[in-house]
Amino acid sequence: MNKEQMTKIILEAKSKKNITWVDLGTKTELDPVCIAAACMGSASLNTFEADAVVQTLDLGSDVSTALMEYPMKGEGQVIPSDPLIYRFFEIAYVYGPSVKSVVHEMFGDGIMSAIDFSLNVDKVEDPNGDRVQITMTGKFLPYKKW
Repeated sequence: MNKEQMTKIILEAKSKKNITWVDLGTKTELDPVCIAAACMGSASLNTFEADAVVQTLDLGSDVSTALMEYPMKGEGQVIPSDPLIYRFFEIAYVYGPSVKSVVHEMFGDGIMSAIDFSLNVDKVEDPNGDRVQITMTGKFLPYKKW
C-alpha cells in the first residue's frame, strides 16, 4: 500500500466514524497537525502511534505499515534556494494539508486571510540554542454559497 492509498483509506474511515484530528492526536499523544500530516502521507509514525490510528479507525495492519514508512517530501516542487525562505516552503509542503484539515474541522470551509493578517517574529532564548517563534494570525473567511 502506498501513502496515497493509505491517506484515502484513513480519511474515509475518519469521516465514517466522525473522528477528529484532535481525537487521533489524543490517542497517539501527538499534536493534531502532526497526526494529520502523518495520515496525509507527509510524515511517519512509530509503532505505537500507527497502531493507535489503526485501532481507533478499525483499519488493517497494511495501513499501520504504510503509516510507519518514511515519506518522500517535496518531490516535483520548485522552491527558492535561500535557506530561510526554503524552510517556509518546506513547512507549507509538509504540514500545509494537515493545517488546512485542522482549520476546516475547527472553523468550517474557508481560508485564513492574508489581507486581514499579522505576522510576528520573536526570539525565544533556549539553553539548547535560541529558537525562532513565528506567529501568524489571520481572519477566518468562510466560503459563501450562492
